[in-house]
Amino acid sequence: MQDTDSINNLAAALLQPADISFELPDPEDEQILESDFQEQLEVAWQVCDRFDLQTEIWRGRILRAIRDREKVGGDGRGTGFLRWLKEREISKSQAYSWIQLANSADTLIEDGKLDPGTVNNFSKRAFVETSKAVPEVQQMVSEAAQKGDRITRREVRQLNDEWTAMSSDLLPEAVKEKAADNTLPPRYIAPLVKEMEKLPESHQKFIQKEIAANPDVDTLKQVTNEARNLAKYLKGAAQVQALTQENVDIETALEEAQRVGCLSIAADLVNQASQIEQTIAKLYMTWKRIGNLADRLYVDTGASRLITKLNIF
Repeated sequence: MQDTDSINNLAAALLQPADISFELPDPEDEQILESDFQEQLEVAWQVCDRFDLQTEIWRGRILRAIRDREKVGGDGRGTGFLRWLKEREISKSQAYSWIQLANSADTLIEDGKLDPGTVNNFSKRAFVETSKAVPEVQQMVSEAAQKGDRITRREVRQLNDEWTAMSSDLLPEAVKEKAADNTLPPRYIAPLVKEMEKLPESHQKFIQKEIAANPDVDTLKQVTNEARNLAKYLKGAAQVQALTQENVDIETALEEAQRVGCLSIAADLVNQASQIEQTIAKLYMTWKRIGNLADRLYVDTGASRLITKLNIF
C-alpha cells in the first residue's frame, strides 16, 4: 500500500512543470555593466546545464531499463524498444546517447571516482568529457568537484592535455620539462601525442628527434601536421591493393614525398585510391547480386514474357 502511495505521489509530482524561472537582464539597458550582464547570464546558463544533465542521466537509465527488459521478454529484435521510442518521438541515436551518458555516470559512481552529490557541479559536456578521460584525470576532476568547484568542459580538456603532456612515453624529456614549467602549452602537445600513437615506432623516433632538437610551439604544430599526414598515408597505402600487388616500395615513396615536401598530397592520393577500390568492390558485389536475383526471378515466374524483358542483366 505504501509503495502504491509513493508511486502516486511521484506521478503527481511529475505532472507539475519544472519551476525554473530567471530574471534575465535587459540587453538594451546600457546602465548594466558588461561584466554584471555576463555574470547574470552565466548563472542562469549553469542552472540550465545542471538541470539538463540530471534529466538526461535519468532519461538514459529509463531507456536502458526498457531496452534491457526487451532483451529478456521481447522478440529479440528490439521491436518493443523501438516502438517506445517512436511513440515519444525519440530518435535511436538520441536514445543511445542518453544511455551512454547514464552508463558513464553509473560507472564513475560505482568505481568510486565520482560522488553522486557532486554531479550538479558539472556541465553536461564536462561530464561527458570526464567519462572519456583516463582514470587519473577522472580522479583529479572528481576531487575538484568535491571541493565545490564548477567543472566545465574546458577545464577537463585542460587537465587531460596536461596529463598527456607529462605522462606520455612518446615525448622527449625536453618537451616534458617545458610542459611542466608552462613554456610549452599542453594544448599543443596532446594532439601531437594522439597522432604519434597511430604511427610505427620508426616514424615515432624520427618525430621525437625533431621535437627534441627544437622544442617550441612552431615545431610542435609542424610535426603534428606531419604526423597526421603520415598516419593518413600509411593507412591509405596499406588498403590499396594495386600498390601491394605491384610490390611498390611504400617506405621509399614516403621518404621521397617528405623530401620534396608533398606528403599531404601523397596522403590524399593514396586515400582517394583506397576509396576508389572500395567503391569498385561494392559495385562488383551489387552487380553479382542483381544477376542472382534476376536468375531467381526468371525461374520462379516460369519465364513469363514480362519477366524475360526485365531479365536484362
